[in-house]
Amino acid sequence: MAGRAAEIRGLRMQRSRGRRTAPAVAAVLVVAAFAVGCRPVTVTGAGAPDSKGVRYAPTTPAPPPLGHHAPPAPARHTTKPRPARTAHPTPAPRPLMAPGSRGAQVRELQARLAQLGLFGRTPTGYYGSVTTTAVRAFQRRQGLPRTGTVQPATWRALRKQTRRPSQTHLHPPTTQPIGVPDPRCMRGRVICISKRSNTLAWVVDGRVVSAMDVRFGSQYTPTREGTFHITFKSRHHLSTLYHTAMPYAMFFSGGQAVHYSADFAAHGYRGASHGCVNVRNKKALAPLFNTVRPGTKVVIYR
Repeated sequence: MAGRAAEIRGLRMQRSRGRRTAPAVAAVLVVAAFAVGCRPVTVTGAGAPDSKGVRYAPTTPAPPPLGHHAPPAPARHTTKPRPARTAHPTPAPRPLMAPGSRGAQVRELQARLAQLGLFGRTPTGYYGSVTTTAVRAFQRRQGLPRTGTVQPATWRALRKQTRRPSQTHLHPPTTQPIGVPDPRCMRGRVICISKRSNTLAWVVDGRVVSAMDVRFGSQYTPTREGTFHITFKSRHHLSTLYHTAMPYAMFFSGGQAVHYSADFAAHGYRGASHGCVNVRNKKALAPLFNTVRPGTKVVIYR
């Protein structure tokens, strides 16, 4: 019994020493942790008791719940890149005149081109295929782009090389340019008729006073060429051979005369006379008929 009692006292003494040692060991560990700059370490194993003597298990980070993922990182604010600008070629300047244009400026253009021998018709004020061809020819002479349209550079060059057209050049009385007068037409008062240009010019001392379009006889009834004189006039003449009206007739060679033709006015050059010189513009012919006297010279040339 005595031995059993001694053994029980020994065990009690060991427990008492254990209680006093455990807090001391825990204090030493805490001081060491702060010394090295670390967090306090929880003693594993049995653990250290708190003030109430309760021991806690070591703390470890809890794993994320099954089926969940870590939240995505916040998206960074990015600026959408701007598309690169494409360099566009500078558009060509708008032409001053082009095919389809109409007006006084086109008429001036045609008159100036005519001065250079590039436009072989009477100015009409309409920019068509003939005007386009003439403009290209001028641009080729000048070494300019042959666009067929009148750009500022073309217009400047043309105005520099030509003179300002007169009212007669801008609004000529004939649809075709008046032919170069024959030398026989340069003296006195002459009815000067050109088969090449299909024009009649009333020339006084070398100056063209008036002009008009004319047409001639067919190959079977040709109009005679040469120098003639007016033999007689008939204001309301009627052909006894063809039974057709010949207003303002001025006869110069047998039955051939200068007179107004309603057929010429209506159908143009699709027809022909029987040898006479047909005039299309009655209003232009009437003053000439009143001016001309028998004996006035008539020159018909090619």
